[in-house]
Amino acid sequence: MQPIGWVLLILAIILIIIIIKNFQIVPQSHAYVIERLGAYKTTWSTGLHLKIPFIERVAKRVSLKEQVVDFPPQPVITRDNVTMQIDTVVYFYITDPKLYAYGVENPIAAIENLTATTLRNIIGDLELDNTLTSRDVINTKIQVILDEATDAWGIKVKRVELKNILPPREIQAAMEKQMKAERERRAKILDAEGDKRSQILVSEGLKESAILKADAIKESKIREAQGEAEAIMTVQKAYADSLKMLNEASPTDKVIALKSLEAFEKAADGRATKIIIPSEIQSMATLAATLKEMVSDKNIDISPKSEKPKQQIQTTETNS
Repeated sequence: MQPIGWVLLILAIILIIIIIKNFQIVPQSHAYVIERLGAYKTTWSTGLHLKIPFIERVAKRVSLKEQVVDFPPQPVITRDNVTMQIDTVVYFYITDPKLYAYGVENPIAAIENLTATTLRNIIGDLELDNTLTSRDVINTKIQVILDEATDAWGIKVKRVELKNILPPREIQAAMEKQMKAERERRAKILDAEGDKRSQILVSEGLKESAILKADAIKESKIREAQGEAEAIMTVQKAYADSLKMLNEASPTDKVIALKSLEAFEKAADGRATKIIIPSEIQSMATLAATLKEMVSDKNIDISPKSEKPKQQIQTTETNS
């Protein structure tokens, strides 16, 4: 092969290599800023692209993912003149690669300085106690201010977090003492509330016990009264049933008189101090006395076992 052929072959290989080298593949969540002859030309998104050799170049490769930057602690002074160290964490992502490439020379350094100055302004209006208890408020204020300031740089600040708040050692010692005293106070309050609750529970227990005992006595008396009432009702019902049966049997006067004598016998058992004799029994007693006089007049011994009639008969015979 002649030398000219070798030269052409080498030039062809070089041209192929140059063309291959100018094919660019943009990965996912990335963007390339392209310049043509030093001026902004376009922004490549994800996919395969070809740039013109020696005329176009990739000016900046930009990641569109959310990024996290942890800034070192910054000295800040509160309104009550307490100097403390606060470090922040900023979460952001790039919305416009062109503005990000040409808006600011060093975006991360710019965000750091802007965060520090904003933090000093916000903390300067707060006292120490408010600074320690108002993290969410401080985070929101810094995020709003940074988002407005970085919008011209093609950056979107999603959120800002205060990572650590470090007051001076003497302030920390005073805070620890205050916290210890507060915990002791709370412990004493809890103990007093526990004792109070315990006494209340004991009193309530005694009260409920007394109420239950009174209810038990009441229920017992009620049941006893109900039992006595039922017993009386049973006796009266039995007596009524006996009278009913007696009326249904149509008793004669002799049976009634016999029953009266039985009742009188029970009434005169010696326990009563006074005995009221019914009129029927009194009539029977009068009848018995009349019969006795008649027998005495006729000298009839109606009771062989009795001694008094014999004496009366003997007296009569003597008089005769």
